[in-house]
Amino acid sequence: MNRSWDVLLGEQLGRLRKTTASPRVAVLGIGHELQGDDAAGVLIARHLQSLLGPSEERLVLCAGPAPENCTGALRRFGPDLVLMIDAAQMDEAPGTVRLISCQDVTGIGASTHTLPLHILVKYLTSELGCEITLLGIQPAFVEFGEMSPLMLKVVPAIAKRLAILLGKELGDGTIQEGLALNTNAAALVPDVDEVPAAKSEQGTT
Repeated sequence: MNRSWDVLLGEQLGRLRKTTASPRVAVLGIGHELQGDDAAGVLIARHLQSLLGPSEERLVLCAGPAPENCTGALRRFGPDLVLMIDAAQMDEAPGTVRLISCQDVTGIGASTHTLPLHILVKYLTSELGCEITLLGIQPAFVEFGEMSPLMLKVVPAIAKRLAILLGKELGDGTIQEGLALNTNAAALVPDVDEVPAAKSEQGTT
């Protein structure tokens, strides 16, 4: 059975907690705030910063279109996992959310970044030696202007779910009853109209 992104991320965090008592997780919100839905990653990170209290085990950064500039902060933090959040061109329905392993990042991402995501992943892996995962959100459009109405609803919903996971309310990596999300925007935000059905996924491209 295909599983949603939050189930997969919960499992990943659960595996980390079996090997590291207090795993350190860095969240990297990536995107250009003036390029429509490409702002999703940055805005999700900003929401997380307001939802999560201070913790030595979490670092949430709004990286903008040049996430490579955050390498110094990441190195000082010493994460066990870097979760990159970005609008990703996945040929899915707008609003689709997928958890993508670092091995499958090639060809994923938006054109507004100064460095392609697969190069960034390779660089961060060599610099940090930790797990790296991409939370990709399919944009409706990536052009100069405001974010689409769909993404304005999807962004806070994703941030709230991430806050639950990263806040350790699901410390064993399981999903509490009634909290699991599907990957498509219609399920994520039930009052969104005319969102085409998106395919489920298992975290691969």
